[in-house]
Amino acid sequence: MTARGSGPLGVFDSGLGGLTVVRALRLALPSEPIIYLGDTARVPYGTRSAETVVRYARGCARLLIDRGIKALVVACNTVSAVALELLRAELDLPVIGVVEPGARTAVRAVEGQLGGTRVPRIGVLGTAGTVASGAYPRAVAQISTRYEVVALAAPLLVPLVEEGWLEGEVPRLVVRRYVEPLIDAGASVLVLGCTHYPLLGHLIAEEAERLAGRPIPVVDSAAATADAVREWTLEDRIPTAPEGIAGLELLVTDRPQTFAAVASRFLGEDVPEVSLVDLSPG
Repeated sequence: MTARGSGPLGVFDSGLGGLTVVRALRLALPSEPIIYLGDTARVPYGTRSAETVVRYARGCARLLIDRGIKALVVACNTVSAVALELLRAELDLPVIGVVEPGARTAVRAVEGQLGGTRVPRIGVLGTAGTVASGAYPRAVAQISTRYEVVALAAPLLVPLVEEGWLEGEVPRLVVRRYVEPLIDAGASVLVLGCTHYPLLGHLIAEEAERLAGRPIPVVDSAAATADAVREWTLEDRIPTAPEGIAGLELLVTDRPQTFAAVASRFLGEDVPEVSLVDLSPG
């Protein structure tokens, strides 16, 4: 029998972006071992049909469960939007996604702005799939009906991050192009609805403040998810690991050398060996 809490946290995403969730988890829960799976053979998920995303998510979950994980963190906004409830129904372990924590954090950020006749608006930047799913409006509505959600697809931000274009005029102009419609629509908080976007969070915050003429809270869904996982451990919904056994294992379904070359940018630390795995069709 596996000792209570000795299994790792399992985290998966379609590629590199979920490593920002791993980075936040390692800060919030430094004693927890983590296995990360990047489905790099089938990235991106954001342009796939819901049926395809569900199939891919099941395969990723099965592989991690076979490796003895104690909880599953879906570090992908697209999967969280279309497959999270199905995974929770099918799997006999805790499952947490990135949409609900981001929505809760955004609501808390604007709670103090209620007043007058204007309904506070939450702006969301995400992939086309996440925006089309309506996941953030649904998640916010489940918390409170006092807020409106304005979501915008920002497809150019992912390649900028993966190319390492995090500073300078080009990324700033692209960020401004996506942030301006949300500020013009009255957004009083911005949610980074893709796990790549935190690497551009500083530019997003700067441009939002410049456009709005005041600071605009920017919600990092990766950090919000790590906080939610930590809350689940404090509530004993996820058993905690003994001190001193933390480690990180990285798995990918294609091109491990390419993944390793870029991963440190997302993790903020040296990258351990990256292993190639095969996902059987399902």
